[in-house]
Formats: sequence, structure tokens, C-alpha cells
Amino acid sequence: MPHITRTHRIGLLTPSSNTTQEPEFVEVLPRTVSLHTSRLTLNNIDADSTLSIVAELEKESRKLADADVDVIVLAATAPSSRRGKGYDHELIKRMEDASGKPATTASTALLEALALLGIRRIAIAAPWSEAMNKTVVSFMEANGVEVPHHEAMGIVRNNEVGRIEPDRVYHFGRQVDRPDADALLLACGNWWAVSVVERLEQDIGKPVLTTNSVSIWAALRIIQSHDSVGGYGRLLRDYLGRNAVAARRASAA
Repeated sequence: MPHITRTHRIGLLTPSSNTTQEPEFVEVLPRTVSLHTSRLTLNNIDADSTLSIVAELEKESRKLADADVDVIVLAATAPSSRRGKGYDHELIKRMEDASGKPATTASTALLEALALLGIRRIAIAAPWSEAMNKTVVSFMEANGVEVPHHEAMGIVRNNEVGRIEPDRVYHFGRQVDRPDADALLLACGNWWAVSVVERLEQDIGKPVLTTNSVSIWAALRIIQSHDSVGGYGRLLRDYLGRNAVAARRASAA
């Protein structure tokens, strides 16, 4: 097998019980971008755990800096939105101060993606509890994004979330989507959602975003390494690098 030169490195902060995030990142990332991970303690997706997970943020960010990564991403929607508007930026500052590297979060990436796509109303489908969903909805609404409909499966154990089959994610997304939503969000980084994005977009005729897809998109934008990644929805295909400028001009025409 020929050697592949890795020109960029992405550092991923993932919950300790997450089993899908690393495989999805590796599947989507261009072959010249390598993935390096650190884990933050979380077994259940509940109020206490989504707060305590960030206690290890500085320590694990410094470990990723030891690998000289180009960017660090906390690819976790619930933990990065847990304390409302502006909390994601507090976490970014903590990561950047500890590591000396640029950083972002899934919640930050989501807001940036929605702004670039010109989307103000989203439906949210998630595997966790209704209470956790309401926290994410409050964060989105505080940032000016309307959520006309949202549903949660009610699964609290993160290991169980990682066992949800992609077809179930797809059908749940179809169930949650509403005509008055401009986009659909499949929130959570531990269910197999990236592989169903293209199929869902074709069927419902609107952008479909996932925690992992927006996190990958934001990281690639920060390192400025690629203009397009095909096969995982319009955000990664049409809104990276120079393609983002062209897409914005086309939508405005």
C-alpha cells in the first residue's frame, strides 16, 4: 500500500462512551487529513453528565496539542450548548487557552452552517431525552434560530445510542421533518447519521445536518485544506472554501 502524506491533523474531543464519531470522521475526512482523538468522561446523556464532561477540557486539549494538531473540535452538541447562548464560545476559549490551537464546538459549527445556508427554521431529531432536546432548542432559539418541531427517542445510555441502525435514523428523521422547517438537524455525535444525509436530502428536498457533519465542515474550514467533500450532503459538498462563495452567489442570483 502506498504511503499517503497527511498534510493536516484534526484533534477530536469525544465523549468516552462514543463509538461512532471516530469511524464517521475517518470515513468523511479527505485522506490527506488525519484524525487524533482524546476522550472526555460521559456514559449517560443527562443534565449532570453534559456539564461535568467539560471538567477535563483543558487536560485533553493539551494532550491533543502534543500531537501538533491544526485544530481541536469538541464535537458534542448537548455539552457545548448546555448553558445557553455564548457557552460554546466560553468552551472554545478554554480549549484555545489550554492548547494554543484554534478550536470550535459542534454547536458553534451548527450556528455557522445555518448562517451560511441562510436557514432560520430547523426541525431537530435526536436520540436522547426530551429534556436534553429542550436544552438544545433553547440554545438555538437564543441564537435566533426557530425550532418549529423537535422529537427525541428517549435513550439516555450513550452506548445504546451508538447501536442505533442508520435506517432507524433515516426513518426517524423523516418522521420529525416538517414543511415549515428549512432544514433538518440530526443532533448527537453518537448515532450513525452521516451515511443517511444524502438520502434524506433527496427525499425531503432540504439541507440535512448532523453533529458530526457540521463539526467536520467547521474543522476543514479552519484548516482551509479542501473545497469540497462529496457524498455527505450539500454542506460539505457545496459550502467548503471557494465553493462556499460560489454557492452563496448562486443562491442570491
